[in-house]
Amino acid sequence: MIDYLDGFVDIHNHILPGIDDGAKTVDDSMALIKGFEEFGVTHFIATPHIMHNYYPNDSSTISRALAQVRHTLLEHKLTDISIEAAAEHMIDDNFEHLLETGTAMPIRKEYLLVEMSYLQPPINFEEAIVKTASSGYFPILAHPERYGFLHHRMRKYREYKAQGILFQMNLLSLGDYYGKDVPKTAHQLLQEGLVDFLASDVHNLEQLDSLKKLTLSKKMMEQLLPLINKTISTFY
Repeated sequence: MIDYLDGFVDIHNHILPGIDDGAKTVDDSMALIKGFEEFGVTHFIATPHIMHNYYPNDSSTISRALAQVRHTLLEHKLTDISIEAAAEHMIDDNFEHLLETGTAMPIRKEYLLVEMSYLQPPINFEEAIVKTASSGYFPILAHPERYGFLHHRMRKYREYKAQGILFQMNLLSLGDYYGKDVPKTAHQLLQEGLVDFLASDVHNLEQLDSLKKLTLSKKMMEQLLPLINKTISTFY
């Protein structure tokens, strides 16, 4: 799999240190970045969680963590690495407040990466998506294949797409990292042409190692290559 990721732009990852359940220290961040660099991934959009009461991040906490990593990259003379930051926004009771106050953190000013609970959709999901669009953002739903309550409801996925929601699939979802139901749903979403972008969603070296070991069939790679290219061309 990783042989096809040279030049890829990773638009969803948790490589900024000490602010969520991803990298704990700057050393962790550097180890992840160097691990990606080994197979040609040098462009990152870091997306730490903004999750009310759990990870109450904002532009200042995220900017500080980004500055730490950029400073360390310069110290190590790793000038080929490009890293910027946005966020992965949980649709919770604080999400609409972020939109109203203009404090959400979009990718490239246009795209807002959102997630929801794996167990059930938020009550305000539809309204939140409408507000996201009316705030001038294209909503990208992170890892749609991982929401268990949607696994046997392909019609719901189609409804989301009809609402203008873009789908970002995790590369690890194509193996058995998240269990057996997730890859089944991932393959279905690919089959139906519902996926827009790919990303790693890597939090730690164990996940990066799993990504390095991921092997996919030639047929699967043929499905993924246009999505790899679309992710690069949209976010490079």
